[in-house]
Amino acid sequence: MTVKRLPLPDLVAHCVRLGIPGVGLWREPVREYGVEAAAALVRDAGLTVTTLCRGGFFTSEGWEAENRAAIDEAAALGTDTLVLVSGGLPPGSRDLPAARARIADAIAALAPYAAARGIRLAIEPLHPMFAADRCAVSTLDQALDIASRFPADVVGVVVDTYHLWWDDRAPAAVARAGAEYRIHSFQLADWITPLPAGVLNGRGRLGTGSIDLAAWCALVEKAGYTGPVEVELFNEELWARDGAEVLEETLEAYTRV
Repeated sequence: MTVKRLPLPDLVAHCVRLGIPGVGLWREPVREYGVEAAAALVRDAGLTVTTLCRGGFFTSEGWEAENRAAIDEAAALGTDTLVLVSGGLPPGSRDLPAARARIADAIAALAPYAAARGIRLAIEPLHPMFAADRCAVSTLDQALDIASRFPADVVGVVVDTYHLWWDDRAPAAVARAGAEYRIHSFQLADWITPLPAGVLNGRGRLGTGSIDLAAWCALVEKAGYTGPVEVELFNEELWARDGAEVLEETLEAYTRV
């Protein structure tokens, strides 16, 4: 997503050129390219698909069929992790606890299907500004409370600095997630202000904002996480630029930060 407008073959080629060993993919470009073709493209290049994004939106109609399809696509791509953006309030509702209960019930219904295909469901808590329309799960503790009902190799969490940096309870929750072996993905983005209109596409390049990213990396490492680190930047200015240059800059910034 950081290089959203870079065609998949170009993304794969530039990752190989820069020595980036894995890539987190999104369903839309994968479906456009063809799931089997995308799987072959990445596999033949020697890359790993770190995660597939996204499943979820459990408070919307038709969630079950769509999420089963996402699990099948993740399995075809060879990743073991499907990221879940759980969904906000149902239309006309103001009941956040009920939305979270509905999300937990949906994950319970989906978990056996995922487990049978070797796919981990990774619940991603989103910043509270997205609670109404995108994700009623706003804190890492809320995500862990849902995940703890299931085996750790079936349901876990995503630690995303952009969404969690503000929460003074998050460091303890990261330690809890590590102790429970539930950190299934770690994602980096910086927080910059002012936020753009619509707020969704305002994530900052690493090292340009308010988040102590090095401290977060140390926190997750201390919790025992040894998996891939993804950089996920929703940013209109970056998307308008040459994707190869953005990828190079992102690698440099990650190394420096």
